[in-house]
Amino acid sequence: MSTGATRADNWNSIMKKADIEEFFTRLQAGDPDPRGELHYKNPYTLLVAVVLSAQATDVGVNKATKPLFEVADTPEKMLALGEAKVRNYIKTIGLFNNKAKNVIKLSQQLIDDHASDVPQDREALEKLAGVGRKTANVVLNIAFGVPTIAVDTHIFRVGNRTSLAPGKNVVVVEKKLEKVVPDAFKLHAHHWLILHGRYVCKARKPDCPVCVVSDLCGFKGKTLQ
Repeated sequence: MSTGATRADNWNSIMKKADIEEFFTRLQAGDPDPRGELHYKNPYTLLVAVVLSAQATDVGVNKATKPLFEVADTPEKMLALGEAKVRNYIKTIGLFNNKAKNVIKLSQQLIDDHASDVPQDREALEKLAGVGRKTANVVLNIAFGVPTIAVDTHIFRVGNRTSLAPGKNVVVVEKKLEKVVPDAFKLHAHHWLILHGRYVCKARKPDCPVCVVSDLCGFKGKTLQ
């Protein structure tokens, strides 16, 4: 994975501790109670939505899951619906065939292994169909208030571009963020970084002139007015 903004020789360069504190202080001031943009009704529907969001936009997933979750918001209801009908609900989402299979399989796993409840443990979550480390971290953070940081393409880019937590892959960036983000900001750091990457520190043309942390950022290719 490439950020398009960070050279290999900068991977060990990390922002100063005082600057990191200020970085998150400013992001918090701009959005004191950040929320994810996927719509859900309970931990189960959140899990399904995050599984469906792989290689898809939150907007696209929300359009598909609104009618789906109206008829199936528990593992039992999803199984009763069946794979073919699930596939029809999510056919506008990329990789919908495989995702429909995973939704049915993980629903069965939840019934069989967890009394229909979404487990509050990363290892158990990662054993579910279609659930990787990032998905598990998102569910733990949003559904259960665990201060995890799920590194997607946005967080990977922001971590590298700003020198906040540079790394060659998402796991390295995640580990660095866990180490450098002050405890007071860890619960919401995931959301602040994703939203910052999605709307300000964008991939092709970061909107540096309106960025509240531009003076703390280590990116040498900052855009001008």
